[in-house]
Amino acid sequence: MRRNGIGCVTVFIDRGPAGRGMRAVILAGGEGRRLRPLSYYFQKCMIPIGRRQLPLLHYVMANIAKHGIRDFVVLVGYRGEQVKNYFGSGERFGWSVTYVDDTEEYSGTGGSLLNAMRIGAVSPDEDVLIHYGDILTNLNVSKLVELHRRSSADSVLALSSGYELPVGVAKVQDERVVELVEKPRLPILVTIGVLTLSKTGLGLLESLGPRSDLMRDLIPKMIGRGMKVVPYLVTEFWVDVGSIERYEKMDVEEVDRAMADVID
Repeated sequence: MRRNGIGCVTVFIDRGPAGRGMRAVILAGGEGRRLRPLSYYFQKCMIPIGRRQLPLLHYVMANIAKHGIRDFVVLVGYRGEQVKNYFGSGERFGWSVTYVDDTEEYSGTGGSLLNAMRIGAVSPDEDVLIHYGDILTNLNVSKLVELHRRSSADSVLALSSGYELPVGVAKVQDERVVELVEKPRLPILVTIGVLTLSKTGLGLLESLGPRSDLMRDLIPKMIGRGMKVVPYLVTEFWVDVGSIERYEKMDVEEVDRAMADVID
């Protein structure tokens, strides 16, 4: 063991092929306004999931660890003590967990990651896996990381097709509604909140300032500069648990089936 200098014990663990040389950064600091009233009492990534009622974040981290990445940097803010109290150093799970608290100066997903780099929790000389804490998935992280390395990508974005709009769509002609489709599934590719970043990508965060967003600011800037941003097309189960409507409509049996191999 060693202390990492920012108040957490780090446990050295032999990682599998996917995890060798890669750490996971988990974004777990948001207020979860779309999950109110639950998020008045819970950090949104700590809401109970499935019949076992384990925290959402437990499933997120367990799935990543299953693929050999057991070194985590968790960016916390709102009700962050719930996350720290549950996972601790990570040792009881066989993981290493370091926490970085959000600040007023550094906000947004990009700003929080920049803050982690500023205090030395994330090195500017490493590639990282980034996972939003409110995304439940059994994504094959090994394949995602393998693609990152094989293609020498600056970023790999996990993308899903067939996005279902949360509202109905109307077609209007000559002042009449001639068609209405409730919550259509569109043939477009959408991000699901899982990606890799190379050290070159991380290096751009400083230029974006302390209040940037990864998807809104960093990735478009990387694309604009001609950097290599590669798609990983998701065929695995995933759900955005970021709203009360989606949380209430989750099929418990479907979740348990999809995540059965993630947690013993």
